[in-house]
Formats: sequence, structure tokens, C-alpha cells
Amino acid sequence: MFRTLLILQIVAIALVMLVFGLWPQLDLDAARAFVGSDGLFIGATRAGIALRYVFYVAPLALAIILLLLWLIAKRRMLHWPVPGNKAMAFIILCLALGPGLLTNVILKEHSHRPRPFHVIEVNKGGIWPFRPWYKFDGQCQSNCSFVSGEASSSMWTLAPALVAPPQIRAAAIAGSIVLTIATSVWRMALGGHFLSDVLLGALLTSLLITLVYGAMFRRSPPQA
Repeated sequence: MFRTLLILQIVAIALVMLVFGLWPQLDLDAARAFVGSDGLFIGATRAGIALRYVFYVAPLALAIILLLLWLIAKRRMLHWPVPGNKAMAFIILCLALGPGLLTNVILKEHSHRPRPFHVIEVNKGGIWPFRPWYKFDGQCQSNCSFVSGEASSSMWTLAPALVAPPQIRAAAIAGSIVLTIATSVWRMALGGHFLSDVLLGALLTSLLITLVYGAMFRRSPPQA
């Protein structure tokens, strides 16, 4: 099962890279689908921006709550099911390596890809030309479009879902996927990311989670 999932994730990543590498126009077409008749991105409203911050804060809030519950449980003040020591280490490690290192330190700071609302081909007020995902030669200098940090952090919620109590694990995994899709779609609606940004942000993070899970739990299932 682990090997099959790993292969599927690698194939999915390779396909997304290939398709959006050969046909970068797909990114432009998907971005334009979120531009209204007024030339603005449909999510760029007060309510839309507020919703974006809900999605932005949700993974961070989950991480803080889990850490607090774990610390309280360590003092024997809580009898609810909380992640064990190994499960908590897995959750923190996935957060640090996925949204932290891979997404924000390595890719977003070095890809130089302009966001859709900065791109001339998408936004009438754009200032920079579109760059495909694989060309790290754009004008963006910091916190760039490739890959999506919020798609990555939302997909990180898969890590705590995988070590949740067995009776709620399936629901937690489904919730993680729904959150990732909703976050990704709304980031595109705000003009913050291209389709390839959110797809690869989520897929690369899920692959990293699978690798860490396999390294830590293949021989001994997580204890929640």
C-alpha cells in the first residue's frame, strides 16, 4: 500500500510538471477563468480576503492546538486521545520540512515566478511577463508564486490526520483534502497563484509526508 501510494504521488507530480511544462498556456487560461468582467479577480473582495485568512490561519491554528494538547497531556492533566511523542515528532517534522523548508525557503524564495495579479497576460494592471513553472528567471524577488505556500500548509494537515485515532482517521484525511482544495481554489480566485503552483505545492508536500511517514511508521503503526 505504501509503495503504491508513493508511486502514484510521483507519477502525479511528473504528469503535472510535464503537462504544464509543455502547455504553459493552461496556467494562463486557468488564471483568466477567475477574472471577472471588470478585469478584477473574483475573490478580491473584503469577504474574499477575509475567507483567505481563515484558510491561511487554519493549519497554523491546528498545529498550535495539537502542540498545546500534547504538552498538557505530558503533565497528565488531559485524558483525551492526543498524539503520542512519535506522532507529534512526525507532525512537527512534516511541518518544518514541507511548508517550511521545501516550500518557503527553497522554492518560493528562488523560483522568481510572478503571481497572476502581477502578470501582464492575465491582469491589465500587470507589470511583469508570465513565466512557466520551470523557468526561474522572473522578476519576483521574494515570496514568489511557485509553489503555493497555502496549498502546501493546507496539505500538511494530512500529517496529523494520518496519526489521528483510527475511528476518526478517514474523516480527518477527507477533511485535509477538502481544506487543501478549497484553499487552493480560493488562492487562484484572489490571483495569488497559478494552477500549477497549487497542484505542485500540495503534491510535493503530500509526497514528503508519505516519505516521512514511511520512514517513521512502516514497521510500527502510529499510536494516537
